[in-house]
Amino acid sequence: MLNCSLPADWDHVHLPCTDSTMLRLRHDDLWLRPAPYVLLTTDYQTAGHGQKGTHWEAEAGANLLFSFRMHPEALHAGQQFALSEAMALAVAETLDAYTADICVKWPNDVYWRDRKVCGMLLTHDLCGQHIAATLTGVGVNLNQTLFRSDAPNPASLRQITGRECNRSGVMHDIVAHFTALYALLCEGRGAELHHRYTQRLYRRTGWHVYADAAGHTFTARLVEVSPTGLLTLETEQGTRRTFAFKEVRHVLPAAQ
Repeated sequence: MLNCSLPADWDHVHLPCTDSTMLRLRHDDLWLRPAPYVLLTTDYQTAGHGQKGTHWEAEAGANLLFSFRMHPEALHAGQQFALSEAMALAVAETLDAYTADICVKWPNDVYWRDRKVCGMLLTHDLCGQHIAATLTGVGVNLNQTLFRSDAPNPASLRQITGRECNRSGVMHDIVAHFTALYALLCEGRGAELHHRYTQRLYRRTGWHVYADAAGHTFTARLVEVSPTGLLTLETEQGTRRTFAFKEVRHVLPAAQ
């Protein structure tokens, strides 16, 4: 059970088990609650998923699994990626309190060194030129000690630090960080948020191996991530290539 102390404008519902917090929140009457933010947490998901339908493994009661709905109507449609940046940074800055070497792998996975600690998915409802609603789903590996799926590089905070952490405390801190980062967007300081995101990027410097959607591998360095989320890489031959999400991936080192 999660007993979080959250701001008054966050309506929190906890379920011991659900199929998926994103599915439940979207299709339940929770979506229509009047609070600015509706947060749904659970101990276990039977159908948790990540980007493009990939499975998310999470041991019952060990990790942090949640979704929340908000209405970022002050933001225009072109700022969708900024919300992704804010959420990734909120998790990364929370985990900074527990360990070093936390980074964000484009577009919004949170990594410790070469291992994935957190994944998230954001969907948006648009109304004209503005964002009417955003649904965010997040899974953070906190206290799981063994991963049985074929995911190539999962890690939990407990594996990293050797200590169990309090799920409610982590949830509280993520909300606090996200609230502060979202305020930057509402104050017109999106460039500051974007700078913090780019400085936090995994493999921000140096030459690394990538694979494009056709399966061709190449060595390149990161040039930039645009405010709309496009990734630009420069190959060893000096050619610049720009990719949308799922058009390129990092080739990760073999698990140790």
